[in-house]
Amino acid sequence: MRDIATLLEALPYIREYQGHTIVIKYGGAAMDDPKLREEFARDVVLLKYVGLNPIVVHGGGPEITHWMERLGLPVEFVAGLRKSDAETVEVAKMVLVGKVNKDIVTRIGRHGQAAVGLCGDDGNLLTAERIQGPGGEDIGNVGRITRVDSGVLDHIAADYIPVIASIAADADGCSMNVNADEAAAAVARALGAEKIIFLTDVAGWLADAANDSSVISEATVGEVTDAIPGIEGGMAPKLKACADAVLSGVRSAHIVDGRVEHSLLLEIFTVAGCGTKIVPDR
Repeated sequence: MRDIATLLEALPYIREYQGHTIVIKYGGAAMDDPKLREEFARDVVLLKYVGLNPIVVHGGGPEITHWMERLGLPVEFVAGLRKSDAETVEVAKMVLVGKVNKDIVTRIGRHGQAAVGLCGDDGNLLTAERIQGPGGEDIGNVGRITRVDSGVLDHIAADYIPVIASIAADADGCSMNVNADEAAAAVARALGAEKIIFLTDVAGWLADAANDSSVISEATVGEVTDAIPGIEGGMAPKLKACADAVLSGVRSAHIVDGRVEHSLLLEIFTVAGCGTKIVPDR
């Protein structure tokens, strides 16, 4: 009976979101743990089968660092941004597009749904402009998304699950390393997505950073914007990406604990959810 109750709880959400686009930023422990990788692929396949249009955007920073160290290349960050000369971007592109992306695509396919791997070069999907470090310093080929060709994704998502690596190209065709959170938010904005969901390594936005049980279950864009200047670490850019997405028309943004099995489904299909939901100002 418990399983039946779970299905009945999910039914109104399946009905509400059928045919809508859900952008999922995939990262953290959900990418690193073998069991969580398999569960994530199954969850995304389930979303497609019940009529939603999931689009996965991923990074892979630890994997890039691992291969750079194996190749004897320097690893340097400026305010959380990877300093990216041409050689670094080449390694990042090989790792993200040639390895991480294809692993995700293969895993989704193994669970019964065809997926297509993409990066910014494919069909001019993602265009970026070069940015500087926060102090104006040169950090190389690091970019900010300026354009998403939604037509490419609309065409592919009709039959497949798009899986997008966070590599873009500038107006001259030069490959750029871009932040995966920002790339996911840009894709969600361009598609007018119903939701954007960030899988992270924390339970959500915490009122007390040292206490995992202090999750703020729901907040408005205004509340998030006011709080960002006082937040340190990786949560601040995620909250900013959530706020930007909602302000541009995405109906809600979610920060979800990727360390918990099926957290993606729990957030979408249950009343309680399992993370932080960001909504427009009331």
